[in-house]
Amino acid sequence: MLKIEHLTKCYGTKKAVDDLSLHIAPGEICAFIGHNGAGKTTAIKSVCGILQFDAGEIFVDGISIKEDPLAAKKKLAYIPDNPDLYDFMTGIGYLNFVADVFGVDAAARDERIHRFADMLSLTGDLAQPISAYSHGMKQKLAIIGALIHTPRLIVMDEPFVGLDPKAAHLLKELMREMCREGAAIFFSTHVLETAETLCDKVAIIKGGKLIRAGAMDEVKGDTSLENVFLELEGEQ
Repeated sequence: MLKIEHLTKCYGTKKAVDDLSLHIAPGEICAFIGHNGAGKTTAIKSVCGILQFDAGEIFVDGISIKEDPLAAKKKLAYIPDNPDLYDFMTGIGYLNFVADVFGVDAAARDERIHRFADMLSLTGDLAQPISAYSHGMKQKLAIIGALIHTPRLIVMDEPFVGLDPKAAHLLKELMREMCREGAAIFFSTHVLETAETLCDKVAIIKGGKLIRAGAMDEVKGDTSLENVFLELEGEQ
């Protein structure tokens, strides 16, 4: 579902992402972990077509994000760590705007909006302007907007930041549900316990380079993901 092949992105002389290759199959949840400044967000924004990159290739469901960005973006959804939504819109106005962009018909959008908004306890706030929303409410609205066109790939940057425990639990359930339906999920997180229990795969990045990747059980072995990460971070 997602194929990253030899991705390199530079800022001046600094390689923020250095020859990164990673494959995620349909039905898989992959955690992307690393310290601040390791290159996670740069890689994620490159996958979503937000940043142009210097070398390599990225395919979403077989479509090149470089050669046909519009078709590739129709297959994916991106949830940033700090959703930058249109504050002048109401919640329901924003969701209908997103549905219009992706060509979701009226019946399908209504069903999905009601289902996800009820699940995340946001239905009663959809008529309110987004400017009145808390960070957590904006995060929930961004999640609903991301799922409204049933994307094949969901990319998230620190998706649990700002969510209360119940909402975080429901998001995990939604992630599992999407994967059971054949989607793939790629997300960054600093919450290693969540990554360990939720994910099929893990990729660890350091200084722009991928230093360990594979099935979660294989990467962590008989220890914890936290121990593996700290050990790799300590290596010179």
